[in-house]
Amino acid sequence: MTSRVGHSGPMRVLVTGGSGLVGKAIEHVVQKEGGKLEGEEWIFLSMKDADLVDAGQTRAVFEKYRPTHVIHLAAKVGGLYLHMRENLQFLRDNIKINDNVLQTAHEMGITKVVSCLSSCIFPDKTTYPIDETMIHDGPPHDSNFGYSHAKRMIDVQNRAYFQQHGRRYTAVIPTNVFGPYDNFSTENGHVLSALINKTYKAKKEGSPVNVCGSGAPRRQFIYSLDLGRLIIWVLREYEEVDPIILSVGEEDEVSIKEAVDTIAVALDFKGKIHFDTTLSDGQMRKTASNGKLRSYLPDFTFTPLKEAIKMTCDWFVANYDTART
Repeated sequence: MTSRVGHSGPMRVLVTGGSGLVGKAIEHVVQKEGGKLEGEEWIFLSMKDADLVDAGQTRAVFEKYRPTHVIHLAAKVGGLYLHMRENLQFLRDNIKINDNVLQTAHEMGITKVVSCLSSCIFPDKTTYPIDETMIHDGPPHDSNFGYSHAKRMIDVQNRAYFQQHGRRYTAVIPTNVFGPYDNFSTENGHVLSALINKTYKAKKEGSPVNVCGSGAPRRQFIYSLDLGRLIIWVLREYEEVDPIILSVGEEDEVSIKEAVDTIAVALDFKGKIHFDTTLSDGQMRKTASNGKLRSYLPDFTFTPLKEAIKMTCDWFVANYDTART
């Protein structure tokens, strides 16, 4: 199945950032949904295995497992307000991580690397929907420009490895991801997961839910298990070096307010929801086109948002004591 990308025999896939939201989703698909083919090995790395900011540790962990393929999810991330304060640190650490992973993969002759970018790399001032050809058309939003530029450089580096060495290293750009094993911290978590935690706490305490901003920004949310299935497809079948946006369609974009209302229903929260309009909304929209994905996979079915939010809420409640909060 993978021989078309210049590799024969079973794959040995190393997943960096394997203990995070997307890594756990890929692990679930591989182990529980028959995503693994015979003879294949999948290794999920966490921060305990190696600090990828360090070139020596990166090299050592690659030499230990000798992968044929890499899914690169590891990144230094934080919430909006932490990014706003520490753009330099996010820029430097992520540039180091990405360069260490890609260069080590190249030096060790790894067949394919699929890196995970972020929708925050899109230009701040742009026309919508945005597609894969427009990523470098203008600067990203100022709030987390350090992280965004570091992520954009993966795409630049992939093209350079292809031009100079013929390497088929590529990248995916998911829109807003959520699901089990996310960071549900109300300070640093992704927007949906932070709201799930806030709503759960408010229900327990009988207090209102305070939402940062007006609730008007619109987002395309993708359930982590859907994203896991798609990344495995990219690893096996997608042969372009150019990145591919992995997202629900434009018609499935919802406002933060709609998302909060869906969470309230899923958690059976009957209290008040307060929108704090003194706090920043961030980008009002980042609408992405999934036209390229649809040209490859016209029949892929995304988990409906209400259902996916309900499953995530149920997971969070069941795993409250061990979830990242």
